[in-house]
Amino acid sequence: MDFAAAFTRDPQAAPYPVRCDASAAAVFAVIAAVLALTVDDGRAPDALGWALLLAAHVPLAWRRRAPMPVLLAMVACVAPYHALDYMHLAPIPASMTALYTVASTGRPRRTLLVGLSVTSVTLTVQLFVNPHEMVELLRVSGWVIAMLVFGASIRLYRQLVAGVMERAEREAERKVAEERLRIARDLHDLLAHSITLIGVQTSVAAHVLVADPDRLDREALVKALDGITETCREARSEVRTTLDVLRATPEGPLPDLASLPDLVRTSGADLTVRTGAAKVPAAVGAAAYRIVQESLTNAVRHGSPGADLSVDVGLEKDVLTVRVTNGGTAPGGTGGSGATGGSGYGILGMRERARSVGGTLSAGPRDGGGFEVAAQLPLPGREVMV
Repeated sequence: MDFAAAFTRDPQAAPYPVRCDASAAAVFAVIAAVLALTVDDGRAPDALGWALLLAAHVPLAWRRRAPMPVLLAMVACVAPYHALDYMHLAPIPASMTALYTVASTGRPRRTLLVGLSVTSVTLTVQLFVNPHEMVELLRVSGWVIAMLVFGASIRLYRQLVAGVMERAEREAERKVAEERLRIARDLHDLLAHSITLIGVQTSVAAHVLVADPDRLDREALVKALDGITETCREARSEVRTTLDVLRATPEGPLPDLASLPDLVRTSGADLTVRTGAAKVPAAVGAAAYRIVQESLTNAVRHGSPGADLSVDVGLEKDVLTVRVTNGGTAPGGTGGSGATGGSGYGILGMRERARSVGGTLSAGPRDGGGFEVAAQLPLPGREVMV
């Protein structure tokens, strides 16, 4: 059983609450019976005592569904049980559980009112049963207050964890949205270039047709139309491999593999490019650049000082591979490439960038120390085999 998850999750959202609480009530009833038979803390229960003791445990099956009614039902059974001076220790575990549930699921004002009410009832019963036992009065009151404080502390802890998780989710969504907008800007540049080129080639074809129809230059016309076809094919391929995102504003030229040396030089990393003379589509080149950029940023920000950084970009069977290796100690935490298991916000953006061109990305600690980001970006017409 994960005790940390039990303390942090909403108790009313747990699976099968009635079934689990009914099982717990049965266990508490057995404990109460054993205490009633073995502990000398009052007179032994008779038929009425056993009925009150066992009846006090029945409402616990619905403690998370209706905390206050369960507490009131238990008080209705436990108060006469104590007033008749039966074994006082027997119903304590179940009573404390009901108090904890009320405090851990209710508001502070309700918890305070419940504490005052239960303490008043308890002290009143104790004054009638053992009016001269001041130590016993303080002990019982202390247990009631301690359980209410514990339940209220758990409630505040759950609220704190829920707030942290909510902020983390919003931050992750913001990072992904920023990466999508950056992809949209790249898409804007690609389409603007292709449409401009198509316009120029169309003007050439129109000029050939209109300028001198009697001396039609068929070779120039065919060349212009072939250029339009090729440009349309490339633009369609780029659009297909890019995410369908909304508006964006172009900011500077589209980065590509040719821009990697300047990028890598600023971080002091070693760069190896093994693409030869192969033509890498603009969308794939931009994705590779952004992945290297984010990886180096995270490595410098979260990595060990003086760590060996290396970047390797190559072609393997029509797949562009990108590998960024940090030879230092992989740091913990989220938000950078050092996040164990690849759960950081920066890695979310890199995965989004890889998916935009149909690729995959993995990130995690290396054997022997350090951290590595590896991406596979297929060229048009190919898919990465996972």
